[in-house]
Amino acid sequence: MINKISIWISTMRLRTLPLSISGIILASCLAHYNGVFNLGICVLAILTTLSFQILSNLANDYGDGIKGTDNNDRIGPERAIQSGKILPEDLFNGIKINILISIVLACTLVFKAFGVKYFFLTLIFSLLGIASIIAAMRYTVGKNAYGYRGLGDVFVFVFFGLVSVIGCYVLFAKKIDHVAFLPACTIGLLSAAVLNLNNMRDRISDKKSNKITLAVKLGEKNIKVYHNTLIILAIVLSGLFGILYYTSPYNLIYIIAYIPLLIHLKMVNNNKDPKLLDPELKKLALTTVLLAVLMGVGHLF
Repeated sequence: MINKISIWISTMRLRTLPLSISGIILASCLAHYNGVFNLGICVLAILTTLSFQILSNLANDYGDGIKGTDNNDRIGPERAIQSGKILPEDLFNGIKINILISIVLACTLVFKAFGVKYFFLTLIFSLLGIASIIAAMRYTVGKNAYGYRGLGDVFVFVFFGLVSVIGCYVLFAKKIDHVAFLPACTIGLLSAAVLNLNNMRDRISDKKSNKITLAVKLGEKNIKVYHNTLIILAIVLSGLFGILYYTSPYNLIYIIAYIPLLIHLKMVNNNKDPKLLDPELKKLALTTVLLAVLMGVGHLF
């Protein structure tokens, strides 16, 4: 029983969860600064986001598993279906349960934030919740999975960046505020970089399996240029945010996170062995979380 639980927990990929809530933390800090923060909304937003991320992870394992993309050529951690530890039908049942949990959490969050007073916002965020569930599923599941057509980066930028930060801020403030745009783009770009790094690591095996990610499309040289662009643009936009909304030196504490980002870029640019990119995934994801937290906390002072 304990072993089975540990397998399911492993399949949920807990190491991806901090990155998924980085935008929520940042938006919460911005909301607190503007006097519209609500703890109940924050907690529900975190739980809802975690449920979406776990759903995405389970669906990703299922989609890649039944298509044979997860095989012995793959460099990353062994997946559930690939290892035979979870049967496809059992994983699919787990996905269905996860969808129900996500729906309940999303509905509770929307009602807590808007109630019956803000009907238009309730409608918009209900549709966003549905879109988030569909996006989580369609990354690798189905014949037209967008993760197999090089579109994963776009969806990650939109949902991890724009929806996460701007959307969460609207949950608090009931309106869009320009203060959330640069942070949203920053987190979106870095989240896309995490996905891109994952695809760089798996580029050769993905190509063999006909999973056409952006890394497969661009090739070894150009994908590094793209990776550099994502991270450098994120640094530029976050720096611009610090300048435009500067009130004290504490606002710029997030610059500390630039150091591991630049070290990461140097490593990636010099890399010749895809296997060595795997440890960088955790580093880049945690650095993104660090940047988000420091941007948010620094903005409060």
